[in-house]
Amino acid sequence: MRLDVNPLDYVLIAIYFVTVLAIGVAARRRISSSLDFFLAGRGLPAWVTGLAFVSANLGAIEILGMAANGVQYGAMTVHYYWIGAVPAMVFLGIVMMPFYYRSKVRSVPEFLRKRFNGATQLLNAITFAVAQILIAGVNLYALALVMEALLGWPLPVSVVVSAVIVLAYITLGGLSSAIYNEVLQFFVILAGLIPLTVLGLIKVGGISGLADKVRQSSLGEGGLHTWAGTAGENPMHAHWIGIVFGLGFVLSFGYWTTNFAEVQRALSARNTNAARLTPIIAAYPKLFIPLVTVLPGMIALVLFGGWGQNQDYNNAIPLLMRDLLPNGVLGVAVTGLLASFMAGMAANISGFNTVFTNDIWQSHLRPDRDDGYYVRVGRIATVVGVALGVGTAFIAAGYSNIMNYLQALFSFFNAPLFATFIVGLFWRRMTPWAGFWGLLAGTVAAFASYIAYKAGFVDFGTELNASFWGAGLAFVVDVVVSVVVTLVTTAKPVEELRGLVYGLSAVGLEDDALAGDARWYRSPVLLGTGAVILAAAMYGVII
Repeated sequence: MRLDVNPLDYVLIAIYFVTVLAIGVAARRRISSSLDFFLAGRGLPAWVTGLAFVSANLGAIEILGMAANGVQYGAMTVHYYWIGAVPAMVFLGIVMMPFYYRSKVRSVPEFLRKRFNGATQLLNAITFAVAQILIAGVNLYALALVMEALLGWPLPVSVVVSAVIVLAYITLGGLSSAIYNEVLQFFVILAGLIPLTVLGLIKVGGISGLADKVRQSSLGEGGLHTWAGTAGENPMHAHWIGIVFGLGFVLSFGYWTTNFAEVQRALSARNTNAARLTPIIAAYPKLFIPLVTVLPGMIALVLFGGWGQNQDYNNAIPLLMRDLLPNGVLGVAVTGLLASFMAGMAANISGFNTVFTNDIWQSHLRPDRDDGYYVRVGRIATVVGVALGVGTAFIAAGYSNIMNYLQALFSFFNAPLFATFIVGLFWRRMTPWAGFWGLLAGTVAAFASYIAYKAGFVDFGTELNASFWGAGLAFVVDVVVSVVVTLVTTAKPVEELRGLVYGLSAVGLEDDALAGDARWYRSPVLLGTGAVILAAAMYGVII
């Protein structure tokens, strides 16, 4: 599947890489403390952190993964956006960001230490670090697939070269470098995917031509609908209960509200209102991302054959690029893909180095060292994280649809964490050890559910549906265990919970509002409500 690139395409790609590294060098000059390296000095405006927030997620999950889902499941894939992302992003901005930001924590595990105890912090830090390395491997594998198609290099060589590129700019400039590159990458990604979608639609005869061809494909009429058939047969073999509770509530809220790789972008904002607006600003472009991910996947479904047999679903976007894009535009598209995978991996690695340094190394192994020492540890953790990501890239290579793999990881690590968070946030009686044992039990339950499905003991139909139900099970088990342990252990004093649970505000908390924050277009509640209404309205187009 070698792409027919010419010197013009290579020049465009080279310009992009030079720009990325230049941003890393420029950001390095602003690194004077660990706060600068890990949280960009908490000085960025909401529009920057908002675009970085959506771009950090616009990696392999979106580009290859959602296009692969478009091939395999059709229009039902949009559930991952309109019910599986936007409501949770709005909830994060309106409800949870004030607790994260105003508690002055540097990470999600650190918040858990304040709310519960050091054991809960360490458990979450370890599981998060493992998850980020595994997901970084997915992004690295996807990036290597493109470089293999572009240059004809063997996959192992492509993986290593891709890792070195990402390593360079994160190690240089920390989170500032990652965020400013993510803003650039957001526009580069769209510049590459929009022409691909337009030319693809022209090739299949427009929206109506695509619909006719999907009806004649292996998906049939079900490939054009989102909710129709969710009480019976549909391409995803998913029941509406699994979609609403497993995806729309547990997986979605678990990912968007507790995944530090995303929350870290909001924590780098300049004040509380900017932190709240960060995921809400990101929700608006998120609504329309399916037009350049899911739609191309459906186009690839009808233009190519052999899906799931001699053709991996992950190849949908590269195949479209190979057959539809002229030189010049091909260079932009390849650059967009490279940008998306680098943005995704940068989010994973910057989250990993922060949590490893602050929540494992500093909190439990080497406390009370000088600030420069922890910056050096963070840079070393970046190198180690990328090296481990190279190894986990070959795990991702074993999946014909990387989205199945990713959703399984989210059900293991994010679903139980969300249960611990949401109960601890709204129930002040929940005890420190309830946080630990609930989180551990929920994680084990998710693993057990997945193993039972893979071993054939339980039939969920598809891996995605197995992830929906596994996430739901993890959530329920976590809540039940948390309640039981709470009833037999001692709660924290109320004074230690101020600013960490709903209804107990911190004493003496300073107002950090800036001029203009009271204007309607800076209102998190108003903008968040608008995003949710728009997401619901989008379903009216394809029921």
